[in-house]
Amino acid sequence: MNDFEELKNNETPLSTSKGTITTNDVKAVLFGVAVGDALGVPVEFQSIEAPRQNPVRDGVQPEKSQKKMKYISILDRQRKPISATEAIIRGQAPDGGLYVPASFPRLTDYIGKSYQEIAQIVLEPFLPEYSKDELADCISCAYAEDLPVKLSGNFLELYHGKTFSFKDVALQLYPHLLKLAKEKQKIKEDIVILAATSGDTGPAVLAGAANVDGLFTIVLFPKNGVSSVQKLQMTTQTGNVATIEIDGNYDDAQKAVRKLLADEEFKNKFKGKKIFTTASSINIARLLPQMVYYFWSYSELVKNGKINDGEKINFATPSGNFGNALAGFYAFQMQLPVCNLIIACNENKILFDFFKTGVYDKNREFKLTHSTAMDILHVTNLPRAFYNIYGVEKTIEACNSLNKTGKFYLHPKTDPFWAYFATDEQTRQRIKTVFEETGYVMDPHTAVAESVYQQYVKETGCENLTIILSTASPYKFSDVVELSIEKELPQPPMGIRELYEKEVVHTRFLQNTSIEAIKQEIEKILT
Repeated sequence: MNDFEELKNNETPLSTSKGTITTNDVKAVLFGVAVGDALGVPVEFQSIEAPRQNPVRDGVQPEKSQKKMKYISILDRQRKPISATEAIIRGQAPDGGLYVPASFPRLTDYIGKSYQEIAQIVLEPFLPEYSKDELADCISCAYAEDLPVKLSGNFLELYHGKTFSFKDVALQLYPHLLKLAKEKQKIKEDIVILAATSGDTGPAVLAGAANVDGLFTIVLFPKNGVSSVQKLQMTTQTGNVATIEIDGNYDDAQKAVRKLLADEEFKNKFKGKKIFTTASSINIARLLPQMVYYFWSYSELVKNGKINDGEKINFATPSGNFGNALAGFYAFQMQLPVCNLIIACNENKILFDFFKTGVYDKNREFKLTHSTAMDILHVTNLPRAFYNIYGVEKTIEACNSLNKTGKFYLHPKTDPFWAYFATDEQTRQRIKTVFEETGYVMDPHTAVAESVYQQYVKETGCENLTIILSTASPYKFSDVVELSIEKELPQPPMGIRELYEKEVVHTRFLQNTSIEAIKQEIEKILT
């Protein structure tokens, strides 16, 4: 009998190497309990720098100031810290783990400020190697033109950037952070950015990094797994970029990128000439800027008299790879007043099943849905949350179980998360209903979030104000939207109209999706 079984069957305190643990101690963890015996995880908790508790609920006081934020791989038992610039350059740790902040500052004094000012306040503690002026310049360059975010009623529209997707918010800033990190690390080689996309990351990173000196970007995307607009955005993009369409799904593409980043033999072929990183949410520089719009939207609600400062609200987030939701979780850790983070899934619903039953099992049918960017079964960012909650040992065991068997188990108590899903039929119906009732047009991903929010209200009765994250322009999915509202959309924005007049310059297609085949194709591109 292991420690978890002994504690589960006995209400008396249990002595462990870390001290005395009771059932109530276990329940006090953010997710509610320790990892279940399906993983054979002992009850004793590892001491980690990042707070595991809900700072709002449990009275934990995160650091008010941060001299030197460090980053740790979620798979590193030694918890060896590295700098922000190292984490940005590497993208993924050598052990295959993802980097997480070693601690979380308590954020204050952001109410009523501009988006750029809030970005400075949020990002500064996490990027200590960047001076105030350097970070301000990066933010200014990223958002010099129209701000990519807009609050429209309860919809936080994140698609007003170059490629009409929420990924623009982070990826307009990412190349500037990466280029400066390259200088600070005194790297002379060119940087190759590898990215897998389910539709939105690809166009955004290609557009953001296409003309940045010293950077070359390669994006893998799945055949039939992106919209026609998304494919045109990628295959017509000129500059220091290339794309590879694969006869597989997003999980295949993401698996290939992660394996290549960990393949020392492959990278050594380009030693002294090129180094490799990633622009997907694997990279902490992609994730951090996404925290900003959670704070900005809250600030706007207070400024406009919709809520009082300190009043808790909900965020409903369309969720595929969990990066957007994780950014909200990190904001929650920094004491943003959040009641629930509503995780909205499509018919693949692996996150819904996990949060409901505790079983995460990717051994299932992969479904192509209207909300293509959420068609994911291997949710890369979820273990980052586990690290903050359970510690390194439990995270490693969960990841090992996932890699070996495709599944793991955790107890399903999930505060502050609440999850549900919407079918394609429900998605179309919500697009139609909201349009008929209000005139507002949603894309399929936003409609999934709005549908799940309706279910949340029905089941919980919660009356807290809820922000629905609108992650893509309806024009990127006009076929589904027009089918739903039974009308043609008005003329699309110029950035989408002109796509149909551009020359397709990238036509690479791989039917063989093995790592070796992808590796050989990338070598052809780079040599």
